[in-house]
Amino acid sequence: MSKATDKQEASQSAAAAPARTLWGDAFQRLKRNKLAVLGVIWILFIVIVALTADLWAPQMLGSPTEMDTTQAATTSKLPPSPEHPFGTDALGRDVLVRVIYGARVSLTVGLLATAISTMIGLIMGALAAYYGGIWDTIVMRMADIFLAFPYTLFVVVMLAVMGQGIQNVFIAIGILGWPSIARVFRSTILSVKENDYVDAARALGASDVRIITRHIFPNSVASIVVYATMNIGGAILTEAALSFLGMGVTPPNPSWGIMIQDGQQYLATQPWLMLMPGLAILTTVLAFTLLGDGLRDALDVKMKDA
Repeated sequence: MSKATDKQEASQSAAAAPARTLWGDAFQRLKRNKLAVLGVIWILFIVIVALTADLWAPQMLGSPTEMDTTQAATTSKLPPSPEHPFGTDALGRDVLVRVIYGARVSLTVGLLATAISTMIGLIMGALAAYYGGIWDTIVMRMADIFLAFPYTLFVVVMLAVMGQGIQNVFIAIGILGWPSIARVFRSTILSVKENDYVDAARALGASDVRIITRHIFPNSVASIVVYATMNIGGAILTEAALSFLGMGVTPPNPSWGIMIQDGQQYLATQPWLMLMPGLAILTTVLAFTLLGDGLRDALDVKMKDA
C-alpha cells in the first residue's frame, strides 16, 4: 500500500506542477547568463534614454542640431566637463545630446531594417524549403546573386538611386539583408517538415499556408529570433558606416556615423569627438551580440537540463 500511495502522490505532484515550455525554460536559462543580462540592461537603457530625450535633454544639454552663433567661438570643442559630460563639437553643440538623439536613428534603422529583411527572408526561405524543386533553385540562386556583391557597396548603390534619408537607409539595408535569413530559415524548415506532425496535418487536409504558419514556423522560430537579434547590431553598424561615407542620414540630424566623420579631423587634439560616438556604436552592437549569443544558448534544447 505504501508504494502505491507514494506513486499516487508523485503523480499528483507532477500533475500539480506547472508545465514547462520551451520559452519558459529559455527565459530561466537566459537569466542565468550574466553577459546576456548585461546586454539586455544596456539595450533597455539606450531605448529608454532615446525615447524620453525630448522631455529632458534639450533643457539640460541644449539642442542636438542648432548652435548658439553668439557663443560658438567660446563653446566649440570643449573637453568633457560636468556641464558637458562628453564635451562639445566644432559648432559648440553638446556631444552627449547628439549621441542620445543619434541612438534614435541607430535603433530605428536597426529594428526596421531587421524587420524587413526577416519578413522577406522568412517568405523566401519557406518557399525554397517547403516546395523545393524549381522554387528552391530560384530562391537560392537569387540569394547567391545578392551575396555575390559586397554588401555595403550594394547598399551605397541603392541609396545613390533612391536618395539619402533614414527611410531609404533602413529600406535598402532591409531589402539586401534577406538572403542570410532565408538560408537559415530554409535549413531549419528542411529538418522540421520531415516530422510526423507535419505529415499528419497534411493527411488531414490542412492547407500549405496553415501547415507553414501553425506547424512549421512555431517550431523554427527559435533560430530566427537568435539571428534577427544579432542582425540588429549589424544593421546599426551598417547605418553608421553609410552615414560616415555621407550616404546615410543627412546633416545636421545627429547620427553616430556622421559624428565620427566630423570628429576624425580632430582626432589628435580633441579625441572625444570620435571616441564618444564610437563607444556608443561599440557598446550597442556588442549588447545585441551578447543578447543573441544568450538567446542561442537559452533556446538550445540540448541545454534543457543544464
